[in-house]
Amino acid sequence: MARGIRNNHGVAAAATPAAAPAGRWGRGVVVDSQVLETDRTASRAGALIFSTALFVVLFGLVQAVGLALAGQLTFASILVGLALGWLGVSGIHIAQQWERIVVLRLGKLNRVSGPGLVFTVPIIEHCALYVDMRTRSIPFGAKETLTADLVPLDIDAVLYWMVWDAEKACMEINNYSLAVQLAAQTALRDAIGRSTVASITIRRNQLDQELTKVLDQKVSEWGITVLSVEIRDIIVPEGLQESMSLEAQAEQRKKARIILMEAEQTIAEMAAEIGDAYEGNENALDVRRMHLMYESVRDTGGTVVLPSAFADGFTPDGGDVADVVKAAAK
Repeated sequence: MARGIRNNHGVAAAATPAAAPAGRWGRGVVVDSQVLETDRTASRAGALIFSTALFVVLFGLVQAVGLALAGQLTFASILVGLALGWLGVSGIHIAQQWERIVVLRLGKLNRVSGPGLVFTVPIIEHCALYVDMRTRSIPFGAKETLTADLVPLDIDAVLYWMVWDAEKACMEINNYSLAVQLAAQTALRDAIGRSTVASITIRRNQLDQELTKVLDQKVSEWGITVLSVEIRDIIVPEGLQESMSLEAQAEQRKKARIILMEAEQTIAEMAAEIGDAYEGNENALDVRRMHLMYESVRDTGGTVVLPSAFADGFTPDGGDVADVVKAAAK
């Protein structure tokens, strides 16, 4: 999943729905409650087919019995067939593997059933809610929310959550899916208002964990658990993005200068130590001078011309410089 900091003109085309107006998305506006489905989801077509087939079978049996007894289809047999088919469909249900059915009896909670066949008493009992127990993902965001340093930000995030208690999800909250989404938006806006732009962009992982913890505490009483929150995009104003870039460059230059100064300090300390070592040993200093002169002409094959007064410093007692160079070369 792509994540990044984007300016007001950097909205990716892949995130733009075909039906969305180009103007809205061109300004980098985060849609608060839009659900993007990119793949097929499991359906309840099998349960619908079963209910339809059950109704047809029961209705057909009644008509067959009525035809056998009366020799023809009667209005009474049709009514009985319809009533029996309705009772069958009302009393036999199918809960998919990922579903739980909350059953009420005369308006009071009776049980939570599923998966598989679920039998209810027609008229007295009814299925109040089919609860999906799988992990769900909801995209949400905060639009033009002010940070602690009064900078408007648009943030796009995704929430992963699941229902762990179907009874609480049905009894404690109306439309728990919408409630989770609204709670996520509120928590995100609150977190943005307590943080600066720099802290939001730098500590994204910490912000994800903070939102996950806050949301999980809030929705746990509804029988829901929040698995994770992931911030996908942070859209900052274009002018502020340029300022942040300049600030980052200045910080890098500052670090580079500090490193250079530390290196120069280390070199100076090492040079001082070397000077102390040469100070009491003239022979070592003379050998070092000869090596420096030899290395200067070794690769190029050139000739070094030195004043006689300067050359005397390379030889003890004013000896011949050429002899010293030859000896060093050997």
